[in-house]
Amino acid sequence: MKIENPVLGTIEISDDKVIGFPAGLPGFGDLRRFALLHEEGSDGKVFLLQSLDDPSVLFSLAGPEQLGITYEFLLTDEEEKALLLSRPEDAVVAVIVRKGDEAPTSAGLRANFMAPVIINIRQQRGMQKVIDKGSCDIILRVRG
Repeated sequence: MKIENPVLGTIEISDDKVIGFPAGLPGFGDLRRFALLHEEGSDGKVFLLQSLDDPSVLFSLAGPEQLGITYEFLLTDEEEKALLLSRPEDAVVAVIVRKGDEAPTSAGLRANFMAPVIINIRQQRGMQKVIDKGSCDIILRVRG
């Protein structure tokens, strides 16, 4: 299928690249088909999660490790079933990142660690998990 991406222009998405989000994303429950994209020649550290149901909806994703973060949380049995996840190594975790507001105190990138996106890469199935503040460990590492 062809879509008009607001960043990359007209792009072709093959059916095997479609990631189903059966429950949608919080605030975007009616959008259930997405694709992961990145610009040609980019370093692949930031991906675009492109809605195929509404091409104007686009999120930037980064792996927590790209941000120097070690990130651990548990999935419930229901979440594992929703993802069709049988092997932990098939799960990829990413966080939505966006540019900070214009105020100097929030310059740079903002990442939503309390609602990671989890994708079962083998089954092409995804979800966004909203985490309670006390049920997640985040460790910041300084790169040297």
